[in-house]
Amino acid sequence: MKKLRMASTLVLSSAMLASMLAACGSPNNEGGSPNGGNAAEGNSESAATEGVSKEGFPVVSEPLTLSMMSQDVGVADWTKMPVLQEMEKLTGIKLEFQNAPIDSFATKKNLVFASGDLPDIFYAADLKPAEQVTYGSQGVLIPLEKYIDEGYAPNLKKIFDENPDIRKSFTTPDGHMYALPYIDLAAVWYRSPMWYNGKFLKALGVTELPKTTEELYAFLKRVKEEDPNGNGQKDEIPLTSVKLDDLRMFFLGFWGIYDPVVYSDKNDKVHYTPQEEGYKGYLTFMNRLWQEELLDHETFSQTGDQKKAKGQNNQIALFNDWFPYFTLGGEPSGDNPMMTPVKSEVADSPVYGKHPGISANGTFAITSSNPNPEATMRWVDYLYSYEGATLFNQGPENLLWKYKNKEAKEKEWLPVPGGGDREEYRGTITPNYGILTPGINSGDLAVGLRSEFDEWIDKENAEKLTPIAKPPYPNVYLTNEEQTEASALLSDLNTYVTQMEAKFVTGQESLANWDKYVEQIKKMGGDRIAELYQGAYDRWNTGE
Repeated sequence: MKKLRMASTLVLSSAMLASMLAACGSPNNEGGSPNGGNAAEGNSESAATEGVSKEGFPVVSEPLTLSMMSQDVGVADWTKMPVLQEMEKLTGIKLEFQNAPIDSFATKKNLVFASGDLPDIFYAADLKPAEQVTYGSQGVLIPLEKYIDEGYAPNLKKIFDENPDIRKSFTTPDGHMYALPYIDLAAVWYRSPMWYNGKFLKALGVTELPKTTEELYAFLKRVKEEDPNGNGQKDEIPLTSVKLDDLRMFFLGFWGIYDPVVYSDKNDKVHYTPQEEGYKGYLTFMNRLWQEELLDHETFSQTGDQKKAKGQNNQIALFNDWFPYFTLGGEPSGDNPMMTPVKSEVADSPVYGKHPGISANGTFAITSSNPNPEATMRWVDYLYSYEGATLFNQGPENLLWKYKNKEAKEKEWLPVPGGGDREEYRGTITPNYGILTPGINSGDLAVGLRSEFDEWIDKENAEKLTPIAKPPYPNVYLTNEEQTEASALLSDLNTYVTQMEAKFVTGQESLANWDKYVEQIKKMGGDRIAELYQGAYDRWNTGE
């Protein structure tokens, strides 16, 4: 539970948004497209406009009640959350909640769309690009850009004006914006990184981390042979994983690849990763580690908990997790350094797929049932301000925190009411807990609240990842025809690639058959995937 709590905090307040996303604009997500004209513009001339203030509070001159559907982690009654009570007082808008548990939310969302019995608002709704375009073109979700541009969302408008790529990344091919993203321009981690066991480094006298694949191999070899945990047994595991899903993206960067499926390089060329020569280099290296028992031979069968148990038994040298102490146990510290991506035989390596700073899927949308979209935009726009982000992420002032120096935006934590864990308590006061919600994270939100460990993480990122980082691929929308074709191709390709990756790594399939494998990939549509996403990228890049 502690691991879940920590991950949720980071998703909402720093660079871990990827923990809740498969990818940002990745072909693993469903894309979207235009579908003829748009029938959802009738609400733009709402009769309620005259009673809505474009600035200040309350938002409405007369009380307004709206229904909201969201995911619920199940730790508190939303009607009793201080954050939402404060929002109602501030805005004059009362919310009625139609929530569903996280594990059944997607099913309930689909049923709601199918039935037409819509809430006024979708919050933390994980709206896939295809859902945005499909239900937007049908008039179920209304376009939001009109309300943003007409002054009902000044905070969002400022963000979009200063960061036009964010706006175009959530604008569908028909020119409309049907959902809003979560924005974290300081985000770095696209996936959780790799960590070294600091005790092993110390035992082996390692003072400089590996910088090349050969140096990494030599280090892992020493772990296997030199008993760094000091128990007199050969029980050390140099590198462990769960089906390679946790390390794949990080390791592919050693061969110049930004993403396991599709990425654009520094020259704006789009690649389908599994047919690239760099992917072969990755497989070759992983096979070498497997053959010499430097890669855990339970990689393809173990669970995350089993991996963690090995870490807490001080058996693992190199591993993936949000933070090293999640796997190794103990308290947060700087004793277990982040892995520095290493250089391979590929020129200009390593690289790192940096988080693009926005969610891949929509976090907020307004439906055609909403009687007052203007007021609703004012409500959500507050979440994109410093004050609103503070309220929703940290709670009301003087509950969990207070200002130490308000002019400098410096805060300090207060004791948790009734004692206990701060993060657990936070989950009872705000909906922004364990789910991906609309809003923004900025560096000034946590001034005075950050721990030494937080600062250490920032330093590790700045030294090891940021200098070589680039977002793999923007958030784009395919046309309906393109998406149908891409989904069909990737369904078969993903299955084949995953199977062949395991076979190549474990030696069940010889890498001498690489050319035969690439030929099969191309027959299955690998080149076509690159072509489809190149076209979408070019449209995004030119704003067409």
